[in-house]
Amino acid sequence: MNRMEKPRRDGQAVLRYQDGDFQVMSPGTFVVCAVTGREIPLAALKYWSVARQEAYADASAAAQRFAETGSI
Repeated sequence: MNRMEKPRRDGQAVLRYQDGDFQVMSPGTFVVCAVTGREIPLAALKYWSVARQEAYADASAAAQRFAETGSI
């Protein structure tokens, strides 16, 4: 982002997923589930993969990804 660009306040956030937490790299109000494509409000985000750097809408989506790849 350069000096002339305004930071996004609405829209999709860019996160760095860490163990037990995440870091907001670019502000926004939601992320997209890697399995379902559903929008996940940041306040409701509970499931993600540190290794794959992707978010999941719920435990079922996380389990589905694990079944597909053998890792989360």
